[in-house]
Amino acid sequence: MLRIHFSDNRQAPIWLVDERFTIGQDSRNSLVLVDPSIGAFHAEIRQDHGFYYLTDVGSPGGSFVNDERISTRFQLRADDRVRLGSVELLLVDPARSQPKVEQAARWYLQVIQGEHEGKKFHINGSMTFGRSVKCELCFSDQQLSRRHCELYLKDNVLEVKDLASANGLLVNQQKVATAVLQPGDQLKMGSVSLLVIGPKSTVAASVDEDATLFMRAVDLPKALKPASLVSSPNSHANPLRTAAQANSMHAAATSVSQPKRLNTPLLALALVLIALLVVAAVYIA
Repeated sequence: MLRIHFSDNRQAPIWLVDERFTIGQDSRNSLVLVDPSIGAFHAEIRQDHGFYYLTDVGSPGGSFVNDERISTRFQLRADDRVRLGSVELLLVDPARSQPKVEQAARWYLQVIQGEHEGKKFHINGSMTFGRSVKCELCFSDQQLSRRHCELYLKDNVLEVKDLASANGLLVNQQKVATAVLQPGDQLKMGSVSLLVIGPKSTVAASVDEDATLFMRAVDLPKALKPASLVSSPNSHANPLRTAAQANSMHAAATSVSQPKRLNTPLLALALVLIALLVVAAVYIA
């Protein structure tokens, strides 16, 4: 299936899905081109068994394919250049199109209010916006100046500049003379409002000065466990054996702390012997 691209990027590409696709200034056409060089019903493209044929329907400026004027039923192929008056179209087969076509379509303006509401316009290079038919983005709104503003894309940066218009240029409800546009911005000129559609951009997160900051505490030495809580290698020993060992140790400690008692009969005999020795010593003396 072929797709129509506009050489001046005046609007987004269009798929050729209908069997009969008409082109002209009249609002009943499949593709309406508001241009003085385009007839009311300028040309039509018919699809027949997967092939596309262009026919000029008696336009004043004529229809051209690859700079060759055609009249009736000329077969179209991918990469053909079709010129209707001053408007040039490129037929593209997306299945085998060059990646440059897709890569270039990065910035758009979509009409969200006013004339052509809902349409998208591809921005490429420098483009003027206003009522003049010489503007790449031509609108008939009487509140617009003939050359109202200029949009220019360079190094993937889109800027807009007011061209001394009568009613001014608004970006996000603020009147400006010039501004760098970001995806999501809204432009307003006269009664026309446009939404900026562009590639995704990475924005660094702003630092909240009031946010609570959590800092790492100073590493402190670990507290030592009491000796009574330190597990011994025999912490898993038999509890009955452990109790028996404890009782034997208690008995040994008790025997050490108390002196041994002397045998009472032996003590009495010794005292008697000592008394006899004392008496004998007195008589001898």
